Amino acid sequence: MAGIRKAAAIGGGVIGAGWVARLLLNGIDVSIFDPDPEAERKVSEVMKNSRRAYKAMVPGGLPKEGKLTFAKTIEAAVAGADFIQESVPERLDLKHKVLAEIDKHAAVDAIVGSSTSGILPSDMQTAMKHPERLVVGHPYNPVYLLPLVEIVGGKLTSPEAVEKARELYASIGMKPVVIRKEIEAFVGDRLLEAVWRESLWLIKDDITTVEELDDIIRYSFGIRWAQMGMFQVYRVAGGEAGMRHFIAQFGPCLSWPWTKLMDVPELDEELVDKIANQSDEQAHGLSIRELERIRDDNLVAIMEALSRQNKGKGWGAGALYNDYTKRLSKLAQKPATSKAAEKAKASKPKKKKG
Repeated sequence: MAGIRKAAAIGGGVIGAGWVARLLLNGIDVSIFDPDPEAERKVSEVMKNSRRAYKAMVPGGLPKEGKLTFAKTIEAAVAGADFIQESVPERLDLKHKVLAEIDKHAAVDAIVGSSTSGILPSDMQTAMKHPERLVVGHPYNPVYLLPLVEIVGGKLTSPEAVEKARELYASIGMKPVVIRKEIEAFVGDRLLEAVWRESLWLIKDDITTVEELDDIIRYSFGIRWAQMGMFQVYRVAGGEAGMRHFIAQFGPCLSWPWTKLMDVPELDEELVDKIANQSDEQAHGLSIRELERIRDDNLVAIMEALSRQNKGKGWGAGALYNDYTKRLSKLAQKPATSKAAEKAKASKPKKKKG
């Protein structure tokens, strides 16, 4: 399987910093460009949390961390990189500007992944002279822990680039899912958007509060989804007759006037204040960093529990967790070879045969 020798990250926000953390903790050197004067501090905070989580995952020791370099330009960041992850804000004009700059200076065979959560890759490719190597590589926060990455190719993306991207993402412990058709917001965000819209109505109409709604998710179907997803859960709910029986029994409910999903509540000041105030109460004074650490601890514990299922082979995310932690442990045991020694070995003239 192909691996990443050197990576570049363009954008160091929540998602960009998460990519940096995952790459560095896999022993890969990363060069990052972000014009935000606070970028170094923000990335450092994410690195603290990611190291803490990985030490819990692999208590026996981690691989030697890759080297992080803060570049002053996109050109400097992508120099020598064979994998580039773009994570700038969701504005098509900004994506065009950044991707054109990446495309101009990156090696022609470098894979360029975009973290966009909804912009079509075909719309982004118009700014590139080498559009065939662009894919959407859409992750989930925190990127350093949640393994899923949705890979979406555009009209001009080559099948070889999609396959190479799949291999590269898998090489850093991710679960790549190649989306079959190019659609806005891809698959995961389509599902999240549906739940989010219905949740906004339930809050707006005073049916429930922010905290009660989160409790309804995390004490019920959220746990089911974490280990079986949606369709396998419903297959089991259909009893011995399986999915056909479930659809026959509950399918008619879809025509009942339960949902407001076709309408979107206006996010006016009143609704925003209601959600924000209830969210503040729910946090009980915990800072965002404290909540991130609680989240990370919970995610590691869930994946670790799933890793023990199926006679120790792991189930769902737990199976991948087993493979990933074993890989990290194996990397940690590799004798460190200096870059200078590797370069000298590569440049040493080979003996002619005969």
